[in-house]
Amino acid sequence: MVDFVQLQSIMKQRLTQDRAIRTVDTEGPTLEAAIAEAATLLNLPVKRIDYEITEKGFSGFLGVGKKEWKIRAYPRSVTKQDVVVASVSASADTKTADPVIMNKDGDVFVHLDDDGANLKVVGPVMEGKRATKGEAMRALKARGVIDIDEDLVTTVVNEAKGVYVRVGSFNRKYTNDSMVSVNISDQDMKAYITLMPPGPGGVDLSLETVISVLRENRVVYGIKEDFLANFLDRPSYRVPVVVAEGRQAENGKDAYIEYFFKTTQKRGPIHEGVDGRVDFRDINTIQNVVKDQPLARKVPPEEGTVGRTVVGGYLSAKPGNDIEIPLGNNVHLGEDRATIISDINGQVILTSGMINVEPVYTVSGNVNLKTGNIIFLGTVIVTGNVEDGFSIKAQGNIEVKGSVEMANLEAEGDIIVQKGITGRNTGTVKAGKSVYARFIENAVIEAGNMVIVSDGIINSRVDALKRIVCKGKRATIVGGHLRATEEINAKVIGSAASGTETICEVGIDPKSKKELDTLMANKVTREKEIEQLKLDFQTLNNILQQRKTLPEDKEIQMQELMERHKTLLAEIKEIHENINKIQELINGVKIRGRVSASDKIFPGVKIIIRDVIENVKNEYRATTFILENDLIRVTKYEEPDEEAKRGPDGYTTN
Repeated sequence: MVDFVQLQSIMKQRLTQDRAIRTVDTEGPTLEAAIAEAATLLNLPVKRIDYEITEKGFSGFLGVGKKEWKIRAYPRSVTKQDVVVASVSASADTKTADPVIMNKDGDVFVHLDDDGANLKVVGPVMEGKRATKGEAMRALKARGVIDIDEDLVTTVVNEAKGVYVRVGSFNRKYTNDSMVSVNISDQDMKAYITLMPPGPGGVDLSLETVISVLRENRVVYGIKEDFLANFLDRPSYRVPVVVAEGRQAENGKDAYIEYFFKTTQKRGPIHEGVDGRVDFRDINTIQNVVKDQPLARKVPPEEGTVGRTVVGGYLSAKPGNDIEIPLGNNVHLGEDRATIISDINGQVILTSGMINVEPVYTVSGNVNLKTGNIIFLGTVIVTGNVEDGFSIKAQGNIEVKGSVEMANLEAEGDIIVQKGITGRNTGTVKAGKSVYARFIENAVIEAGNMVIVSDGIINSRVDALKRIVCKGKRATIVGGHLRATEEINAKVIGSAASGTETICEVGIDPKSKKELDTLMANKVTREKEIEQLKLDFQTLNNILQQRKTLPEDKEIQMQELMERHKTLLAEIKEIHENINKIQELINGVKIRGRVSASDKIFPGVKIIIRDVIENVKNEYRATTFILENDLIRVTKYEEPDEEAKRGPDGYTTN
């Protein structure tokens, strides 16, 4: 933080240094060149130089009579007016400074006109000094003002309203009035005035007079009236000053497309996890869009801005060029005929300048660090494998031409794995419709319709809303827990050599059963907590009976126990209600439910149909297990429905 005292000290040091520098005389073909030469000699920026014109230059006529500009220059004195009051933020993140405000002393101005002598006083800014009556009187007398009303001068100085007030008179001499000349240059784009100073008894030029002279000289546009008003308060004489500027014509901007998506497929930002590690699998290369989402907008061409000269002439401007709207596949124009809108959910891409929305995202090769995890509002096709640790989420289908390793797949449609799924007890596959695979091993599978496998299911947890069918030359179910509402069907179920338990459960919606199991577990947890609360409450009661009163901390503890007990009872009541609803739903299901093996089923397999359990003790061949009169019966093998045999388009279980 830089304070005022420090800045004042710095400026005082700079003032001392400036005073030690000598005055220099320089010359040049123009006034600006002479000033620049002085700045070089004094080793200061131009803005820190004051100067006096010792001899005015002349450009000559056809090179004849040319005369150099001569000045005497010296460093600008540093006064309190130059002290900057600044507050700089110490934040390394923003590195911003507060607005800079300059101190400025008050000032006095004298203007002589036909009515008399006028005085204007302006007040100080910030910590600047006020103008004094003595300064005002000296300024008036310097202009030959007589009959000064000193009381009125005192009032004007004290009020410092910044307006001219008549305070005296002067001996008028018309031949000594200030004069103004006008020069128009730069192809009528600039107008200059040059003032001649008034002599003794001559009047100053007013703003109205100067503007009138400009208009008499055809200057009607771009007059800088605010600048002129300030300039006439403290004019520079015999030096041309720009007081009016024209406006150049501006050609209209061309039409362009404003894109609402990234037009190049680049990796998205890398994010750190809560442990500080960067997951390079989440690189966000797909730009998902939804139906009716705006994708881009055509900004129409502009007409352009007509220019003006100071003498009122017009400069023509060209309109911008128009362009075609880049409509590609699966997009359309909105009602405004300018906005491009998506027809479908999918991936937006820019191809050959055209905007397209693709319903299918194809990965050429494996899903790995090169592709990252995939989230897509459509169908995903992988021509290779899905490697360990990666995931795919799709609103449509997922089709993997290779295999799925220890990965996570989730789709609202079907999931098709043309080779196999090897989850290694970690990978999960969830489909809103059906899952099709050559084999499933050590994985968790959930399907909203069916799970269809050709070779086998090994040591996996598989849930299907309708049926699980393992139908092929090597179609075997060994180990794991399989649940389906309607049917589980395989060539072989269980194994003579395997010690792993194989559970086949049908006749109940797996999702409802899973929810019911969760509710039952939550109920048990809360009931155990209530038992513990009772023990804690009894302990506090014993203390109360012994001491007739409880310490403050124990009172608070008892209150908390009572509140928690009340909460738990309410939660258990809600859990009971939900359990009853699910049980009513399960009991209302009229599905028959069956478990079938076209070749054999081995002893050790556990079959559950609704809530009846049967542990298979003998080997059976070509058998179907059904529930009849609350008993599981063995019947002749029944083939699965035709729906399970067909499989998805382009894929069979053979």
